[in-house]
Parts: sequence; C-alpha cells; structure tokens
Amino acid sequence: MAADSTGPLIMERAAEHVRAAIAAERRELADVLHGLTGDQWEAPSLCDGWTVREVAAHMSMGFRYSFARTALELARAGGKLHRMTDRLARRDAAALTPAELGAALRDNAHHPWKPPVGGLAAALGHDVVHGLDITVALGLARQVPKERLRVVLETVKPQTLRFFRANLQDVELRTTDLAWSYGSGTRVIRPAQELLLLAYGRKLPAGLDRREHRRR
Repeated sequence: MAADSTGPLIMERAAEHVRAAIAAERRELADVLHGLTGDQWEAPSLCDGWTVREVAAHMSMGFRYSFARTALELARAGGKLHRMTDRLARRDAAALTPAELGAALRDNAHHPWKPPVGGLAAALGHDVVHGLDITVALGLARQVPKERLRVVLETVKPQTLRFFRANLQDVELRTTDLAWSYGSGTRVIRPAQELLLLAYGRKLPAGLDRREHRRR
C-alpha cells in the first residue's frame, strides 16, 4: 500500500500559512513604527520597564544576533534569559535609530528566526504580542487579524503562563470575537487580543482593564 502523503502536505501548507502571517505582521508593524512621533518612541510600552523603542529593539534581536553571539550574551548574563534580553534591548535601543529599528522588521519580514521552543506559531506570537505591547500602550486602533490571533492563542499553555508570570489561577479566559477559551473558574470575557495580552502576563491600560467576571 502506498504511503499517504496527505498529512505532511497539510502540515507544510499550514506552515506556509504561518510564515506568510509572520511576514505580513512584520511589514505592518514596520508601517506602524514609521508613523510614530519622537515622544511615542520614548513612551512606556506594556512590556514592564521597556519603552516602545526598547520593545522594537528586542523584536529585531533575533535578526541581528547569530546563535553563537546570542549564546555568548546569555553566558554573560549568567544564563538568565530575561536579564540578557533586558540588557540587549536597552543597549540596542540606544544604539539604533527609529528608522533602523523599523527597517529591521521590514527587511527581515521573511527571516526564519524562531524562539528556542514553540516553532513558527511562537515566532508569530512573539511579533503579535510585542506589537500589541506598542500599539495598545500608545492607544492606537490597530486590530490584529483574527486568523493570526487564532494561531497565537493556541500557544497559550501552562508553561506560557509560567514563563510570562501570568497569574490566571482559577480564571477562565473566554473571547467575545473568536471561538476560544482557556482555563476554568471566574470568567474573563474580552476580545481575543486583550485576552492574549493577559495570558502573556501584560496589564491592560486603565481604559481597557474592565474585566467582565461571571461565575459558572
């Protein structure tokens, strides 16, 4: 009996879909960065302790640092990933101009960088969440396309919550605009991109932090 090639073909098509979503997200975020004022570049983001400029620097780190250099920087940080990324984001934000930071996203729209775990979906999640760190903090009206949010929401796992220090014990996240939920307990019912930020350990700005709680 001939081997069924349908499965691998479907997986490759799905991977191509995510690669296209990553490229589109980077190009669109580059457009956002291009339109920012000087004050907006220096404004706080949703990423605790980082300005918009520092988030943008972090987003392009994977394009600018080889594996060997990243390993060296991690060793210099005592093996502490968060310490390394914080130091590099601050250093690179000071060294690179806003135009260079925006170009780094646009010019690397198809760069194959991925986080150490999670594959292509995690790479898309990296761009989507950090993009929201910028646009939501600045009060910009950008909405991430629903098909991209669907992919990233599937990356929300217990290990995701732990890594990003999201305290969602006894909480159920339930989207108003997609068929997705996670967890159990008190329901937090919000649009998908807001719940994605909560799952990734972000605090929403005061105007958005209106949780709708419902007991089962």
